[in-house]
Amino acid sequence: MRMVLTARIPTPTGNELIQNGELSKILESAYAALRPEAAYFTLGDGERTAFFYFDMRESSQMPTLLESFFLDLNAKVSLQPVMNADELRTGLSELMSGT
Repeated sequence: MRMVLTARIPTPTGNELIQNGELSKILESAYAALRPEAAYFTLGDGERTAFFYFDMRESSQMPTLLESFFLDLNAKVSLQPVMNADELRTGLSELMSGT
């Protein structure tokens, strides 16, 4: 299932990780584990924020995919399913046909 993982990195943690050169390494490791179809980086509520859009096959993947965000980044993490436009069209079509 396509998911979006949102990770908000507290400013003090992010500052420390940038200064010691670890932030890019941690994010590259997360990118390799998630293999996202897209990743975006911005600010959210004044904190460094990352959005990763990826496919999660089973909920049992959550610990291996998410723990580094908690442990390494001290991040606030959210995870939710998302659809692209084609999936929305299919879902709405199925809704209208009653299947």
